[in-house]
Amino acid sequence: MKFFTSFIAGLLFGIGLIVAQMVNPQKVLNFLDITSSGGGWDGSLLLVMGAGLVVFSLGYFFLVKPRNKPILAEQFFIPERKLIDNKLLLGAVFFGLGWGLTGICPGPAVTSILSANPKLFVFIGFMLVGMCCAKFAIKWSEKTSQHSTKAVVN
Repeated sequence: MKFFTSFIAGLLFGIGLIVAQMVNPQKVLNFLDITSSGGGWDGSLLLVMGAGLVVFSLGYFFLVKPRNKPILAEQFFIPERKLIDNKLLLGAVFFGLGWGLTGICPGPAVTSILSANPKLFVFIGFMLVGMCCAKFAIKWSEKTSQHSTKAVVN
């Protein structure tokens, strides 16, 4: 049942991205270009974000908040960490740069993969390389901090 529900939710999300034209990099770039002198700014994606916020808010306050546990799981997994640290900020910067330079976000890129657009394969390839580099950098940072902590203790 969980697999089926997850599949339907992902399918609806993908269809929503296609209908909202979030899979069209030019549409996203036109939204992000607020300084366009020729009147090329496209604010229609504000409606998409607003609609998403309304649907989430309604679902959260009427379906999630009153429950002690989810329908298809034993507990809620709500992030407890609220710290805004360098890793979070650096990740947000890289995400924003990638999205702003290409007009492609990871979710719409995966949704558009069946279009067989070579640019999407390049984007997804670099996205995967970036994810591996980030994982390596985090492990290296943790190992370095553990090593410096041991040196201080000894």
